[in-house]
Amino acid sequence: MASLKTSFLTLGAVLSVACGSTSSAFAGGEVNVYSYRQPELIQPLLDAFTKETGIETNVLFLDKGLVERIQAEGVNSPADILLTVDIARLVEAKEGGVTQPVLNDPIIEKDIPGNLRDPEGEWFGLTTRGRVVYASKERVPQQSITYEELADPKWKGKICIRDGQHSYNIALFASMIAHHGLDYTRTWLTGLKNNLARKPDGTDRSQAKSIYSGECDIALGNTYYVGLMLTNEQEPEEKVWANSVKVIFPNAEDRGTHVNISGVAMTKYAPNKENALKLMEFLASGEAQEIYAKQVFEYPVLPGAQPSDVVKGFGPIKPDTLSLTEIAAHRKEASELVDEVGFNDGASQ
Repeated sequence: MASLKTSFLTLGAVLSVACGSTSSAFAGGEVNVYSYRQPELIQPLLDAFTKETGIETNVLFLDKGLVERIQAEGVNSPADILLTVDIARLVEAKEGGVTQPVLNDPIIEKDIPGNLRDPEGEWFGLTTRGRVVYASKERVPQQSITYEELADPKWKGKICIRDGQHSYNIALFASMIAHHGLDYTRTWLTGLKNNLARKPDGTDRSQAKSIYSGECDIALGNTYYVGLMLTNEQEPEEKVWANSVKVIFPNAEDRGTHVNISGVAMTKYAPNKENALKLMEFLASGEAQEIYAKQVFEYPVLPGAQPSDVVKGFGPIKPDTLSLTEIAAHRKEASELVDEVGFNDGASQ
């Protein structure tokens, strides 16, 4: 227990200093947050919670391996809350046995739509981001598109995408299976593969760069990366990439655009359970939704809460209302299809 706590405290203290917090770890009235999201992105949210409740927060950030860490810590884990950046990690946490249900909470159930909550109450979404099409402003005149159209041969040699096994793409492919079935999605994924300008590579940001350079005309990416690039003062070249593309929301005229979520869960052995629940209720509130969504350029899940002006500039989003748990159930099949069709090999010659 001592070594685990020391490890948490050391990293938590470093992050607290880096984020401008003077709280002391594990004093009275605290909640301990394990986060997949960078501390600087969540700190304004946690500061607002502390100001409102008097409860201090300690953050441990890792970009991978948090579920395994909580499993290893077991009943001695100091973690109260797990913050994640996609449905895959929420499901991983639940299936890994490191979360516990928060059931019949009137605040959470009132503010969070049912399709963005785990049916057993073990997690819920905080913000959403669309998996959208980045399109060249110069070379793509059309203003609407569907995911199904990405397999149309008219796009041959014109599409860029990151690794097909990346969780963002797996979630989209899983949603296609949920809507259309396995056979249709196999054919569709093969068509998409054959329209690729190059082998899947890079990040969502670099897809915008590839459009700017003329390597491709359209790409798949998350909405929030455009916001991050448009406001990146440290790397102004990213502003140029982002300004070269327009955001098109696929399937806006029918079922809606596939969305993924950032989310939260209470850990199985939360030592500060009461404070953890207070933080979860705060995160579900309109105040927190708008702070978080504006900080990370995502959409609040609370109906009526407003995104940032930058995100509003993309235009309205009509989210696919299919339950994320149903989509997540097809993740394994989606991953297997990526390998089966050789998606990461790029277009067949």
